[in-house]
Amino acid sequence: MEAIIRRLIQLVVVLVIVTFFTAILSALLPGDPVKTIAPFATDQQRAEIRNTLGLDENIVVRYGQWLGNFVRGDMGREYAGAGVQGPSVYGIVKTSLPRSLLLMVYVQILTLLIAVPLGIYTAYRAGTRVDGIANGIAFGLFSIPAYVAATLMILFLSVQHHLLPSEGWVAITPSPLEHFKHLVMPVLAITIGQFAIYARLLRTDMVATLQEDYILMAKSKGISDSRILWRHALRPSSLTLLTVAGLNVGSLISGALIIEVIFHLNGIGYQLQQAIATRQYIALQDFVAVIAIVYVLVNFAVDALYRILDPRIRGARIG
Repeated sequence: MEAIIRRLIQLVVVLVIVTFFTAILSALLPGDPVKTIAPFATDQQRAEIRNTLGLDENIVVRYGQWLGNFVRGDMGREYAGAGVQGPSVYGIVKTSLPRSLLLMVYVQILTLLIAVPLGIYTAYRAGTRVDGIANGIAFGLFSIPAYVAATLMILFLSVQHHLLPSEGWVAITPSPLEHFKHLVMPVLAITIGQFAIYARLLRTDMVATLQEDYILMAKSKGISDSRILWRHALRPSSLTLLTVAGLNVGSLISGALIIEVIFHLNGIGYQLQQAIATRQYIALQDFVAVIAIVYVLVNFAVDALYRILDPRIRGARIG
């Protein structure tokens, strides 16, 4: 119960800090946002829009109004012009957030499917030529930005050979095959830079774990190498990997933002970029708040997994 309360407090603190700084940075952007929203409106219409969006108030008052509405579940609407209201922000989040979450889940699953066996194998073969080659390849892949990998894959797999679609989102329900065909390149573009980090971290921890006394005892009993690696060494070596996987959600979100824009996936990252481009300040703060909530909840889940992987943590108290 104490851990839950602590996490809820952390969630509130992160939410307030992140969204308040977003409001400040938005206010510092050059130009008049009302002219971007309604370029052909009259001065009176622009004054009405400015009043509706609270742009005629100071930043603290405007932020307080937004926070009060957000806590009550009112995310507002996008403003499409003079006297024209766009779609509700809640409706946009309801559609786009599951897409981004599903993309990140696919990336994490594929990353772990590649990184865990690779990390275990390179730890087993530590110091050999195979280990050196794997390290070189991992560092080379890690240096490739997601947008570069995405561009190259679009050029080769879509433009030149027409093997995969280059944009759009297809739901999994009506057509699973088309769903995965549309997500192969976006998932791979992010995974390429992720699995190298995970594999290197797991390798380092596995090398240390394999020197422990209980591992030597298992070897002396004649237990096979594969059983020692997967049953005895992997579990205690995965805590660092789990920590980085939780903290890496931020990088995953930023990578997903770029990829969603490139492939037109219309996820929360794409909507965030659109809100910045069209100066939709209320929608921007809503999107940032949702992302902050997701980040804290994921790390809360990571803490829960700690207790499963390492029973010694169950009775431990922090601070």
